[in-house]
Amino acid sequence: MFKVFAMQSKQEAAIEEINALLPQTQCGQCGYLGCRPYAEAMLNGELTNLCPPGGEITGRRLARLLNENYLPLNPAHATALSLSVAVIREAECIGCTKCIQACPTDAIMGASKRMHSIIESECNGCDLCIEPCPVDCIELAPRIDQDANKMRKLGGRP
Repeated sequence: MFKVFAMQSKQEAAIEEINALLPQTQCGQCGYLGCRPYAEAMLNGELTNLCPPGGEITGRRLARLLNENYLPLNPAHATALSLSVAVIREAECIGCTKCIQACPTDAIMGASKRMHSIIESECNGCDLCIEPCPVDCIELAPRIDQDANKMRKLGGRP
């Protein structure tokens, strides 16, 4: 009985160590229902390159921890999210708060029946806020062109 408990404790510690390296966005883009299930899967042999929010840095850290070779982000699991940011066309926002509820990083500010805005520095580009928006006023934009993103917020095109 003691051996089984000791083995479970080591496995649990390993899962926690892997999970601590993940970004904790719980976005599901890796194919798992959150960061911890993905950590458990990696301990059982899953690839370390399925986390778009974590990007290259997290992929390298995971590979090092699990004593594997680093693999670039798997394209089937989206592009590196640090390259995009959600943008709300604020003039079209009705303040339903569905995007706020869907955002895993609390990157959306606003109140019920009031316009919402994205805190760009907090947004990981996971796009989980886009689908629940009933008026389709949210889109992903390249993070590198802040002036174009400001134009989109105002309802215009860059």
